[in-house]
Amino acid sequence: MSKRLNLRDFQQNLSNRLREEAASSRHITTLGVQVASEFWLVDMVDISEVLPVVKSTVLPMSKSWVVGMVNVRGNLYCVADIAAFLGKGRVSGEMHNRMLLVADQHQFNAALLVEKVLGLRDTERWHFDAGKGCYVDEQGVKWHKLDVSGLLGQAEFLQIGV
Repeated sequence: MSKRLNLRDFQQNLSNRLREEAASSRHITTLGVQVASEFWLVDMVDISEVLPVVKSTVLPMSKSWVVGMVNVRGNLYCVADIAAFLGKGRVSGEMHNRMLLVADQHQFNAALLVEKVLGLRDTERWHFDAGKGCYVDEQGVKWHKLDVSGLLGQAEFLQIGV
């Protein structure tokens, strides 16, 4: 009999490993994600968990970028497609899509839907292009910073109804 994989344990293990890596001596605290065809950086302190996309309940009369509501261990989260919110298309609906649960410190039950998680990124040696407001890595790839606090402070993001 093959070993069964407990999804909850797998996700908790992944979350713990990401936090351990962030707390390591190198202090890498930034997670790289893909939103549409762009690369974005999210501070690890702004997210509590990374989950695969689960079936959501559609919210009638909500904005087009609101995917719906999901229940994560008894807590309801409003799922926002970040690509759609930013006007850059929609997530593909593929297996690699992920939900980033906003950390409890923000006091919002929100899940940010992204195309895929690219892993931890060390921006220490990257160049910050102030004119374009983005980081440029060693390969010349541009990385935008997702300001979760700023996002949660936008009236447009908080008003999900049409």
